[in-house]
Amino acid sequence: MKSVAFILKGYPRLSETFIAQEIRSLELRGLEVEIVSLRHPTDTSTHPIHGEIKAPVNYLPEYLYAEPVRVLKALFTICRRPQFRTALRVWFRDLLRDPTPNRVRRFGQAAVLAADLTPHVTHLYAHFLHTPASVARYASIMTGLPWSVSAHAKDIWTIPDWEKREKLADCDWAVTCTASGHEHLTNLAPSNRVHLVYHGLDLDRFPPPEKATSLHDGSDSEEPVVLLCVGRAVEKKGLDTLVAALHELPSTIAWRFVHIGGGPELNQLKHMAENLGLGDRVIWLGPKPQKIVLENYRSADLFVLPSVIAKNGDRDGLPNVLLEAQSQGVACISARLPGISELIADGTTGILIDPGDVTALSAAISSLAQDPQRRRQLGTAALRRVREHFSLVEHIGHIASLFGLSPAEEDQAECKLRSTAP
Repeated sequence: MKSVAFILKGYPRLSETFIAQEIRSLELRGLEVEIVSLRHPTDTSTHPIHGEIKAPVNYLPEYLYAEPVRVLKALFTICRRPQFRTALRVWFRDLLRDPTPNRVRRFGQAAVLAADLTPHVTHLYAHFLHTPASVARYASIMTGLPWSVSAHAKDIWTIPDWEKREKLADCDWAVTCTASGHEHLTNLAPSNRVHLVYHGLDLDRFPPPEKATSLHDGSDSEEPVVLLCVGRAVEKKGLDTLVAALHELPSTIAWRFVHIGGGPELNQLKHMAENLGLGDRVIWLGPKPQKIVLENYRSADLFVLPSVIAKNGDRDGLPNVLLEAQSQGVACISARLPGISELIADGTTGILIDPGDVTALSAAISSLAQDPQRRRQLGTAALRRVREHFSLVEHIGHIASLFGLSPAEEDQAECKLRSTAP
């Protein structure tokens, strides 16, 4: 059985269900996984899939000064290996171009990872091209093990091209989840190094809703149109645009807005909503496990995620929450950004507005809030597209093949693991 160390920025995380579903799906296909996390969890709850994952978790020192003995022991162990000097040279060259504490921390974490790895691990695999890939790359040089990477959104658009180019040159292969990200990375990488693999959605966990969407049209204050957004309160999600758009909605429309997610800008958004007089119509639920998120999808009339490109270049790729909402037949409004446009066909499977356009967003919400038949039409078309083109089963096979799993291994291991799954 093949064994791979998955290097993650944090585990488990409510906002990274796509990683958890990938890990569990690959376990079911015969991959033995060890999870290596750069940070301890901060969420107070987990998704059911986290309980199904068999992989053990090794938490590296989040800050080197917090575990000095562990770090020094690792460095003493690794420094005697012939590859250590090569890793040191590569890291020092990186440090000259990026003289930050973060860069120092990643080398120390890589040394601990290299010292801790169990003998049967044959491959390192990092989720995200920024810090996890740095740790994987340095550890790969120290150990001589091959490594690969899965790139997503922020990690693609907020690190310099020299770093992306060198990491892509060193790794065995890379995958990314949007065509726009694939094109960008392909231009920086050796030929055939980068593969386009959408995350996909585990449709067994998101079965179609049992009842049709509601016919709320905003005319009854006792049954307002329910607007939903799921996403961290960070700049790229455009939630300030959304709150401003809600303020511009006609007073004749009865609506209620529900937000699920944490994030550093949450308090700021709450104050903004209060100052605009929206406090009694807005519900901030904070981070929630998958069961509650699914319940909210099914009770929502309209899902809104008005993503923008942040000042530092960060942006959404193809947010999984859009796939999840559409899997429940919920009409979606989002932003006209490259990754999102790969999922939503404007006017057919959802509505797209220009990023940051408050007036256009408010008009789109107002129109769909008052037109339940149009919402149902968009939601039905979206549900059909997700089920036909964005199934996890379809896309996870590509990653399994990159790890070298044969169909026989997949079938044998899947039967064994399913017989013992909870």
